[in-house]
Amino acid sequence: MKELLFSFQGRINRKKIWFAFLIHILAAAAVGVIMTLLWQVVPGSVGEDGTFHVEGAASIPYLIIGFGYLVLAVWSGLAVAVKRVHDRGRSGWFILIQLIPLIGGIWFLIEAYFLKGTTGPNRFGEDPLQA
Repeated sequence: MKELLFSFQGRINRKKIWFAFLIHILAAAAVGVIMTLLWQVVPGSVGEDGTFHVEGAASIPYLIIGFGYLVLAVWSGLAVAVKRVHDRGRSGWFILIQLIPLIGGIWFLIEAYFLKGTTGPNRFGEDPLQA
């Protein structure tokens, strides 16, 4: 699991990127539940516009959980995406295609989630379907 989510080396197939996607969704939901439970212990206030506010030292647990989740989610998301484009025979830098408005995100989605990887070994490692 650690190799799948946090290493930038090697290749992963479509099944594994979808599995990682599911893990990311479940992790986000878990953080949401933790934040909701934390709100019961360290409450803040709700503004007239419906926004939540926690000030001073009471905000520290929220910041630690939020920042910790953000760092792990971004690192893991990048690692999984890079390994998937490696399976397609592309450099990890290809994930930057997502920065092109509209078309880049769609292109990456199709490449990473729907197209088959390179058959056999490529410069990034062995075929994950044959390993």
